[in-house]
Amino acid sequence: MEVILKEDVVKLGVRGDVVKVAAGYGRNYLLPKKLAIEANEANKAVVVQMKASAVRRNAKEKASAEELAKQLDAVVINFTRRAGEGDHLFGSVTSGDIAAELEKKGFHNLDRRKIQLHESLKQLGDFTIPIKLHREVTAHFKVVIEKEVVAE
Repeated sequence: MEVILKEDVVKLGVRGDVVKVAAGYGRNYLLPKKLAIEANEANKAVVVQMKASAVRRNAKEKASAEELAKQLDAVVINFTRRAGEGDHLFGSVTSGDIAAELEKKGFHNLDRRKIQLHESLKQLGDFTIPIKLHREVTAHFKVVIEKEVVAE
């Protein structure tokens, strides 16, 4: 079955691509979720318009992502956490914690899933964290984790 993608689908293609998929995958997943439309002659004419609008939208999204990346390059996020021997944290700093701190600093609409933290931070120190803002734009910001001073 041939379909025209209306949205980017991971490991399949990008918006506007005409791809061949299994009939069940297309009929039961792509079409009901409005991720694709069936590839017939009428719909192929629509693809030309979709691609033109996608190019314009992509350029606008990329420009705003690059601007946001410049702002994020100067950001430093500080965390104070309790730590044990060898500067190992009790708990960890997750992408959700980082997203919450970015929100407090005025960076709204940044999804925690865009923060490319492969595993949570469990050590004290300075870390450079990548965040994928656009397919072609990745920004980096700094996270500093310091030891909490416990008064005795």
